[in-house]
Amino acid sequence: MEYVYGALLLNAANKPIDEKGLSGVLTAAGLSPDATRVKALLASLEGVNLSEVLAKAETFAAPAAPAAAPEKGEGKAEKKAEEKKEEKGVSEEEAAEGLSALFG
Repeated sequence: MEYVYGALLLNAANKPIDEKGLSGVLTAAGLSPDATRVKALLASLEGVNLSEVLAKAETFAAPAAPAAAPEKGEGKAEKKAEEKKEEKGVSEEEAAEGLSALFG
């Protein structure tokens, strides 16, 4: 995971995500980078615009719109069930889709 974090850090700093940069970030973090893992990550990110992927991911992470006021007949149990649904936010499938975009 630290390799992905390194790539995200380079992206945030508007630096090229390449072997030298990623290895440098990992070394600066006190890790000993594995050249094979670095190359594998770079290959999986080839052709991927991380800024675009992250912008799309932010829309999934945005808080849900406030719920409408409950109608007169709506009970407390129904209200709690709705609140639990809203707390969950992004489904596991949506999160997996976002992550697969990083490696697809």
